[in-house]
Amino acid sequence: MPRVVKDPVAQKQRLDKLRKRPLTRRQELFVKELISKDGQITLREAAINAGYPVTSAHVRASEMTNPNVCPHVVAYIKAYREELDAKYGVNYQRHLRDLQIIRDQALQNGAYSAAVQAEYRRGQAHGDIYVNKSEIRHGSIDSMSKEEVVRALDEMRQTYEGNVIDITDRSHDSDSSSKEGKRVLSSGKG
Repeated sequence: MPRVVKDPVAQKQRLDKLRKRPLTRRQELFVKELISKDGQITLREAAINAGYPVTSAHVRASEMTNPNVCPHVVAYIKAYREELDAKYGVNYQRHLRDLQIIRDQALQNGAYSAAVQAEYRRGQAHGDIYVNKSEIRHGSIDSMSKEEVVRALDEMRQTYEGNVIDITDRSHDSDSSSKEGKRVLSSGKG
């Protein structure tokens, strides 16, 4: 266990000295296990996989991830994570290129649905080809009075006048209640 140094200057000097220390083989293996399987294994499991004894793996893992105990290991964890992010991370150009490669391979393999999906995602990533627009309204028709419903229908009728398709079910035309409903909708009166 590292000794506790109460003098802040001495503490800083000690940490600076530790930061320059090279990693042992086990520490290096621990970092690579931890980062390459990020989120899939625990710190203890990474320590065990790196060769630390099972009985003390949790203690060693805790020490190696503590910047006051092993600042050189913590620095290496950060550097290795940044290295992998730079190598495998997502950036705009790489994302578009990868989607294009996926699309092309899908086309070659006759997987047209996958090719269309990859191309669609490329368009979404571009930002101005596909626009995803949604409108969220709160409340429901159940909380409206009959007059409010008729007024809302009239507004929609005027707003979308040229874009309305009549999908009225005509199979029940002999039913008087159906005719009554149609008459209310078409006249806007109740």
